[in-house]
Amino acid sequence: MKEITDSRCQGCHQGDEGSRMKGINLRYREFLLPGSVGLLIVLGATGMVREVLGLDLVLLAALVGGVPIVYGAVRGLLRKDMNVGLLISIALIASLFIEEYIAGAIVVFIMLVGELLENITVAKTGNAIRKLMDLKPKTARVRRAGGEVVLPVEEVKLRDMVLVKPGERIPVDGVVTSGQGAVNQASLTGESIPVEVGPGDEVFEGTLNELGSLEIETTKIGRETTLAHVIELVEEAQADKAPAQRVADRFAKYFTPLILGIALITYYFTGDAIKAITVLIVACPCALVLATPTAVIAAIGNAARRGILIKGGRSLEAAGRVNAAVFDKTGTLTYGKPQVTTIRSFSEKTERDVLARAALAEKFSEHPLAKAIIRKAQELAIEVPDPSDFQVILGRGVVARASEQEVILGNRKLLTDRRVKLPPEAEGYLALRESNGETCLLLAEDERFLGVITVADVLREGTRQAITAMRESGVKKIVMLTGDNARTAEAIASLAGIDEFAADQLPEDKVNTVRRLKQEYKVVVIGDGINDAPALATADVGIAMGVIGSDTAIEAADIALLTDDLTQAAQAIRLSRKALRTITVNIFLFSLGLNAVGMYLAIGGFVGPVMAAVLHNVAAVGVVLNSARLIRLR
Repeated sequence: MKEITDSRCQGCHQGDEGSRMKGINLRYREFLLPGSVGLLIVLGATGMVREVLGLDLVLLAALVGGVPIVYGAVRGLLRKDMNVGLLISIALIASLFIEEYIAGAIVVFIMLVGELLENITVAKTGNAIRKLMDLKPKTARVRRAGGEVVLPVEEVKLRDMVLVKPGERIPVDGVVTSGQGAVNQASLTGESIPVEVGPGDEVFEGTLNELGSLEIETTKIGRETTLAHVIELVEEAQADKAPAQRVADRFAKYFTPLILGIALITYYFTGDAIKAITVLIVACPCALVLATPTAVIAAIGNAARRGILIKGGRSLEAAGRVNAAVFDKTGTLTYGKPQVTTIRSFSEKTERDVLARAALAEKFSEHPLAKAIIRKAQELAIEVPDPSDFQVILGRGVVARASEQEVILGNRKLLTDRRVKLPPEAEGYLALRESNGETCLLLAEDERFLGVITVADVLREGTRQAITAMRESGVKKIVMLTGDNARTAEAIASLAGIDEFAADQLPEDKVNTVRRLKQEYKVVVIGDGINDAPALATADVGIAMGVIGSDTAIEAADIALLTDDLTQAAQAIRLSRKALRTITVNIFLFSLGLNAVGMYLAIGGFVGPVMAAVLHNVAAVGVVLNSARLIRLR
């Protein structure tokens, strides 16, 4: 797994790497240095103890606290990187050179305290990964040689039978082989209502078995589990730089020599070294460097707790700018598990015969409509032989062969392509069923029309609320895409509260529709992540839903929803917009705004080095605290 990029201001805190004290707890070390510097200043400035071994205690305070900062600046210069810590280092050295020990020491102390506050707050914004890591069980109860043994989870192997009792967290991804239980998946999906599981159901590492004992066959271990994959994605996402951050980093790179020039000009015209030193301190752009990454980390961490995986700063920023949403119908707006509603014969065949021939044609298909027909045939105990040939016609249907006969099942376009004519009475029947939102599958055999099977898919619970929430988040245009005919599409769109739709869409048609929308809008596509992969990839932002346990679906999108709750798509957009607003406030108020005020006060002589250090840290800590509000956003 990749290490998360440190989101603190790397300019003023570059010395941390060189000053780490092995064997001492990190939090203790962070309090130790500013505490020691502060104590030395108090003792030296108040006259309690002026010198130790002939060295002024205030000077010693400046040296103890300043060495890590100077060390970081020197390391940067050796790497040909004029980092912003160079400004503080020059100001400190200049203060000591002109014997302004108290000013230099207090500046160092304030910088260290600011760093401490910043680190503590940043740690809170980045605790999503730590919470996920805490979910990983340390041991597992495994059936071995007829008995039970408790092993470190690292020793569990694929296909091991793991036993989980009520109240225990599941230590692996696997399939329940025996037992009934209720598993709380809130740790992964954010959904607190337990899911009832039994033999054949998938369960995931880190989820809590609240009721019943389970025996689970291990299918994924270690870094291959869903929880491990989620942790890795969040780590990579928090390290990914948003475009705004890249701009800020480039600006900060050129900002350092610019401020050095302004300080030199100030000294040249005023002859006042204190003013020049103050300019160097107050102008350090730490707040600007922190403005974007702290907001990104907080927002992504918040989303991860809800089962929303945002792939990084670029995805977050793009999602915050979308103003048009495209929804796939089947499996997104609807449950994707349609059921046969009617069977109608338009020949001498019985309804049972029509279903049997349709089931034969669809036997090898993985399409949701095919599965509905197969389920219905199984319910009626119809034996379905294997077709001798089988072909999927994308966006049309299927063609199979059995007993030297060609069996055709699909939409009107497929029958037209195969030169099958519909009787007038069939046209009226199709119009009636389609007006009810049902999908009509037309059956033919050797160019002879046999009958119609209608299938209906139920709208997901909460779909209308999700569409409303999407509009409230600032999305101006919402479009539904479907391979169904216009009548069925209109019925479903009306139920969902969507005004615009495109029917009879092949996969390439969906891609073209998204491309046309992108000419006017920033487009998000919401789909299942696999069947909709081309459209998701074409959009400015792709959101795949219901991807828990599916690495392929997670990889296909910019944002992955671990549940089938469509309202999470609207939550992701809303959170992304809030993150963008937070970044804007961070940059223009706390960064550029306070920097400009500080520069004016410094050049005018209204503040000295100590107050400049206070202003600098007010800006940096203000940025971090403002970003931290995203953690609590609901």
